[in-house]
Amino acid sequence: MGFDQEKNVRSYRFDSVEKGAPKREFVVTADLALFLTHRIAIQEGPNMCGIKLAANMESNSEGLHELTDADLRAHVVARAAAEARRAATRKSSSRKAPRSMEEPAGNSPWGSFSPADPLIT
Repeated sequence: MGFDQEKNVRSYRFDSVEKGAPKREFVVTADLALFLTHRIAIQEGPNMCGIKLAANMESNSEGLHELTDADLRAHVVARAAAEARRAATRKSSSRKAPRSMEEPAGNSPWGSFSPADPLIT
């Protein structure tokens, strides 16, 4: 639903809409200095807050919701692990030979050609 900011603290507002229940508003706060410390783009804030809020709701945690230093460190670790997996996938896919090179020469029309063979004209 947006955010408010007071000095270095940004408060992200979320609405919870459940069928048959009144709309509830939740606020997740984040110290922007932590984003700088951990080199996290501010654009990642709403998604991170949404994840934090969902986790808090699963554990029935009511009250204040805050992105902590531990939350941002966990995000950085998860991001690095995801990047390592993507890099490993790229590396393993580049090691695979193209399908045409994996086929035996006998399956290729060029595999039986020899310079000594007479030319057909």
